[in-house]
Amino acid sequence: MTISVKELSNQRKSALTAGISLIIMTLASFFSYGFVHGNLVVQGDASATFNNIVSSTNLFKSEIFGWVIIMITDILVAWAFYVFLEPINKSLSLLGAWLRLTYSTILGIGILNLIVVLLLSRHTNDLSSFKIEQTQSLMMLFLEAFESIWSIGLIVFGGHLLIVGYVALQSDSIPKIISILLLLASIGYIVIHLSKTFLSQYDGLIAILNLVFIMPMIVGELGFGIWLLLRGGKV
Repeated sequence: MTISVKELSNQRKSALTAGISLIIMTLASFFSYGFVHGNLVVQGDASATFNNIVSSTNLFKSEIFGWVIIMITDILVAWAFYVFLEPINKSLSLLGAWLRLTYSTILGIGILNLIVVLLLSRHTNDLSSFKIEQTQSLMMLFLEAFESIWSIGLIVFGGHLLIVGYVALQSDSIPKIISILLLLASIGYIVIHLSKTFLSQYDGLIAILNLVFIMPMIVGELGFGIWLLLRGGKV
């Protein structure tokens, strides 16, 4: 009985950690990528992007800080998911944790490119027009590198969600709708970001895939996080 109570306590702690971390991660993602990155980076326009970042350096710094928060919470979620799902399937839960940690590492590499962009945005007042054009091109190159590296990481992230969804499907306590949404989200991440990496010329197809999978990709893991926060690990 003592062991069972201890295990239940660990389950509840891991559920709370995962739920809180996922909510923080979602808010940070909406801010860093949805708001700041989406407003400062103008695809195909190096000059406008350069001017936006140079004139809003503090905002761009806050974007980088947001990505760091996302990376840290991802690591916490990897541990929390493993502890919570371990009683259902230990080996698959461990594999899922390692995949998420791998994704976090890839994201960290991507963040380094944003730090380089921040460094390029400094001390631009004394540059000649030729050097400014070079700086603009370099800045866009590192921004594109960040997005490409992150996209590759999201393929691995999709593999992580595939395992989490499969293990959750085996549970009697986790609602089946959440497991199905996690599996759909995993397919969405894998298919969309494989397409972005290897079939980037098919913009129309990628846009359609985004529309098809946008809801499970948003609701799947966040829904699991809310369920964990409210019900996970409770009798």
